[in-house]
This record gives sequence, C-alpha cells and structure tokens, in this order.
Amino acid sequence: QVQLVESGGGLVQPGGSLRLSCAASGRAFSNTMGWYRQAPGKQREFVAQITSARSTNYADSVKGRFTISRDNANKNTVYLQMNSLKPEDTAVYYCRGGPSYSYWGQGTQVTVSS
Repeated sequence: QVQLVESGGGLVQPGGSLRLSCAASGRAFSNTMGWYRQAPGKQREFVAQITSARSTNYADSVKGRFTISRDNANKNTVYLQMNSLKPEDTAVYYCRGGPSYSYWGQGTQVTVSS
C-alpha cells in the first residue's frame, strides 16, 4: 500500500513563499510525482509534475513562480517551492504519485491573504 503525506501548507501574505513537501511511503517507486490544487467551488487542477528523470512540467498559471523538485536521496519525496504567491493560489494542494500515478495525498491548505 502506498501513502502520500503532504506538509508545509499555511497562511502567507501576497508575494510571500511557501515550500510544500510530499513523502510517499511503501516500497513501490513513484516514477512520476505531481502536485494538483483545488480552490473552493472549483475543480481540482494540475499544478506541476516531475518524472524520475527529473523532467518537469508546469501549469501556465504557475510557470516562473513555482518549482517542483525531487529529493536527491529519496526519489519518493517531492517538493513544491512556491514564490511570489498570489491570492488566487489559495487552495488545498494535493500530491499525486505511486504506481500508475494513481495515489493521492490528503491535501494541505495554502492560504494567500493579507
């Protein structure tokens, strides 16, 4: 069984930064890991993803502000560095990974507000 556990969310002022972490437990290797988010009243949307070869892909709305990376020692740990945060980045952020990219974490709340 694979579990994904996110951490690092919180309240930040516009223009600030946060770093989210996601650790995948279990022996199964996560080739691709990614971040999604869901704002109140909206559908869950793609934010960023990274493969085991560290190839990355980003949503247009976060390009140049967010950076996804994998831990060098443990490739089943992924980070999302979020800079220049905007109020519209407010959402619950979910980690995705595991075999067949089919597992989700429980989510961590990010609130951008003054």
